[in-house]
Amino acid sequence: MAALTLLILTLVFLQVLLVVANVNLNSTLTTNDNDAWLSPLGDFAFGFRPLNDTSTSLFMVAIWYNKIPDMTVVWNAKAADDNNVVKAPTGSQVQLTSQGLTLTNPNGESIWTAQPNAVVSNGTMLDTGNFVLLNNNSTSVWESFKNPTDTLLPNQSLETDGKLTCRFTETNYTRGRFQLYFQNGDVFLKPLSWPSEFRYDPYYKIDAAASASQLVFDESGNIYAETTNGTRFQPQSPKWVDLTLDPKENYYRATLDFHGVFTQYAHSRNSSAQQGWSILRYVPSNICNSINNEMGSGTCWYNSICSMENQRPTCKCPYGYSLVDPNNAFGGCQPNFTLVCGADVEGLQARPEELYDLPISIGMNFPFGDYERIEPYTQDECKQSCLHDCMCAVAILGGSTCWKKRLPLINGRVDAGNQLVFIKTRITPLSKLDPGAKQELPTGPDSNNEDRAKPILRGSLIGSLVLNSILLATVVLILLLKPKRIVQASSLLETNLHSFTYEALKVATWGFKEELGRGSFGIVYKGKVEAASCDVVAVKKLDRLAQEREKEFKTELSAIGKTCHKNLVRLIGFCDEGIHRLIVYEFMSNGTLADILFGQANPIWNLRVRFALDIARGLVYLHEECDTPIIHCDIKPQNILIDEHFTAKISDFGLAKLLLSDQSRTNTMIRGTRGYVAPEWFKNVPVTVKVDVYSFGVMLLEIICCRKSVQLTESGEEESAILIDWAYDCYIEKRIDVLVENDPEALADIGRLQSWIKIAIWCIQEHHEMRPTMGKVMQMLQGSVEVPKPPLPSSFNSI
Repeated sequence: MAALTLLILTLVFLQVLLVVANVNLNSTLTTNDNDAWLSPLGDFAFGFRPLNDTSTSLFMVAIWYNKIPDMTVVWNAKAADDNNVVKAPTGSQVQLTSQGLTLTNPNGESIWTAQPNAVVSNGTMLDTGNFVLLNNNSTSVWESFKNPTDTLLPNQSLETDGKLTCRFTETNYTRGRFQLYFQNGDVFLKPLSWPSEFRYDPYYKIDAAASASQLVFDESGNIYAETTNGTRFQPQSPKWVDLTLDPKENYYRATLDFHGVFTQYAHSRNSSAQQGWSILRYVPSNICNSINNEMGSGTCWYNSICSMENQRPTCKCPYGYSLVDPNNAFGGCQPNFTLVCGADVEGLQARPEELYDLPISIGMNFPFGDYERIEPYTQDECKQSCLHDCMCAVAILGGSTCWKKRLPLINGRVDAGNQLVFIKTRITPLSKLDPGAKQELPTGPDSNNEDRAKPILRGSLIGSLVLNSILLATVVLILLLKPKRIVQASSLLETNLHSFTYEALKVATWGFKEELGRGSFGIVYKGKVEAASCDVVAVKKLDRLAQEREKEFKTELSAIGKTCHKNLVRLIGFCDEGIHRLIVYEFMSNGTLADILFGQANPIWNLRVRFALDIARGLVYLHEECDTPIIHCDIKPQNILIDEHFTAKISDFGLAKLLLSDQSRTNTMIRGTRGYVAPEWFKNVPVTVKVDVYSFGVMLLEIICCRKSVQLTESGEEESAILIDWAYDCYIEKRIDVLVENDPEALADIGRLQSWIKIAIWCIQEHHEMRPTMGKVMQMLQGSVEVPKPPLPSSFNSI
C-alpha cells in the first residue's frame, strides 16, 4: 500500500514537472508580470529581465540561473543584423507560435524572432539551461545553445560557425570588445575594433592542430577543442589547470568576460550558500600583457594602466589623468589638461618649462604607439626632448633609448622593468597665462610619482588642516551668531539667504574689478566673501533701468532662492540697499558651457554626454519637481555654468517666469535669445514649460555637434548654416557621422548618438503639444524609453 502511494505521488510530481517544463503554443510572457518558463527542477528560467540595475523601462529576453541569489544571466536574445542585445520596452510580449518565438513591442510590432525552418509544436526549458523549440516528432528545430551570447554551459558545444561575444561592461549587455571564435581549425580570442566587429590580431589561441570541429563543454565540467576524430585539446595556460569537478554539487559556466578573459566559474547548488561564483581557471593568464596590438584600446581602454589583481584585470589612470566615466574603471582615462602646441604656445608667450613638468614614474609601460625613437640619450635629454615636443605626451627611457609617444596611449600595463617613464603634466593652468583659455580638469592623484609627499610633510599638512578647521569653525560660529538683516519682500522670506551690504560686496569684489561675464540685465564679477557655505563667489550687479532692475531682482531671487538641486547654480545671498541690487552666487570655476563647446578644441564625447544629462536633470527639477514650476525662458550654453568637477548647472534665472502651483501656461512678452526661442513666442499665445524643451533641443544639437545653432559659413556651405535644418537633413540621409566630424568617440557610441539626434528633433517641433516633457526627454536620454522616429519639424520652414 505504501509503495502504491509512493508511486502515485511520483507520477503526480512528474506530471507537475512536465507542466512547468513544457511551453504550449500561444503561451505568452510580458514585461508587466513576473512569470517565466522554468526548467523541470527550476534551475533555469526563460523570460524577461531588466536590461540593467537602474532601468525599469527596458527589458531583455533572457535565460538565467533561477535558484541562486544573483540570478546570473547566461543567454539573451540578440539582433541578427548587429549581434546586439534586443531591447524590449515596458509592455512588450514574447509569444510561442507554430512559426517560432516572437517578441513584440506594446504596439504589436515585431522586434525579434526565433524562426526555425520547420513548424513548431511546443517549446521546453531544459535543466541544462537550453531553451528548445520542438516539432511534432519532438526533434529540436531551434535552441538557445546554438545561438550563444557570451556564456557556455555544461552539455553545450560551440560549432565552427559559432562565436561568443562579451558584453560591454558587467551590467551593460551591449555587444562588447572581445570575441571567441574559430578560424582555420583553431579557437581564438581576439579584440574587436569596437563598435564594429572587425577583429584585431589574437591575444590567445587554443591550438587544435588546425583541425578543431567544435569547442565542447561536457557534462562533467571539462572544456576542450575536439577534432572530427575525437582528439581533444585543452586550453594551455598556467591558470588553466586540471581539476576534479562535481556537477552534482556545483553549477558551472564558462563566460567570455567583458574585459576579454575566458573564465570557468563554479557556484554551489546549495541555495543557502552565500559565496557567489568562484573562479576555477581562465585564459589568458595575464590579459594585460597578452594584448599586443599597435591599434585598439586594450583591456582598459585608452590612456589607462592595466594590472592583474585577485585573478582579474584592474585599470588605473596614470598621474595627471582621470577616468572618462567615474563609474566605469574600464572606460579609459583622459588628461586633466590640454596639450597646447605651435601657435597656441606662442600666443601664450610661455616657455614649455613654465607650462609642463615630467615627473618620473616607474613600474609601468606603454609598449606601443611610439612615433619617435632616439638613442643614445641620457635621462635629462629624453625628458627635455619630450618637454619641448608639443606632440609628446609620454617619454620612456630604457637604457640609453628614448621612446616618445603621443595621445592616446594604448595598452598601458604594469611592468617590472627598470625603464623610466616621463608623463607630461601641466604645472601652470592656461587660465593664468591666458584669461580667455578654457579651464581644465583638476590634476588627479599620482600613485607612482617619486616626488610624492614625505611622511613629515603629511604630518605638517594634517596639523595645518586641524588648525584651519578650528579657525573655520570659529568663523562659522561667529557668522551664525551675527544678526542678519531680514528682507522685507514676502517672496524672499522663505529663502534664508545671506544679506550683504553694498560696501561689503564692493570690498569682496576688489571694487568690482575682475569681470567674469555679462548676463541678462547685469555684469558678473568674481569675489571672495566669508559666507558660511562658500568662499569664492560670483556677484551679479544689476545695471538696467530702475523698473527693469527691480523686476529682474525680485524674479531671480524668488525663482532661485526656493530651489535646491545639484544641477542649478546655488544662490548664496543678495544686496537690497538703496538703488543697489546685487545677487551673490556660488563661483563656477570652469566658466560657461559655451566656452567649452565653442572653444579651440572640442570636449570629449563622454563629457558632452554628461553635460546634456546634467542640464536635463536640472530642467526636470524646474518643471516637474518644484513646488511652483519654473519656466527658465532663456536656456542656452551661455547660461549653463560648469563647476570644478565639470558638473553642468543652470544659471541666470532673471528671465524666468514663476508659475503658480496650479498653472501650466502663462502670457508674457517675448523672452529668451534668438536661435533658442520657441515658435509660440512669436504667436502671442500662452507659453508653457515646452519653450524650455525647445531651447534644450537646440542646445542638445549644439552639444552633439560642438557648434553654434546659427553659424556663418564659407561660400558653398550654406546648407550647414542653420544647425537644426542641417541636423535633420543629415539624420534623414544617414550622414550623422558628418555632424560629429567623424569623432571616433562619438561614433563608438553610435546608438546613443542616433537616439539623441532623434530626441533633439522631437524637442524642436513647432507645435508644443508634440514636444515631450523634460521628464520624458530624460527617460529617452537615459535609454529607459525607446525614441520613436521623429517627424519633420515644420518650424524649420517657418523661422
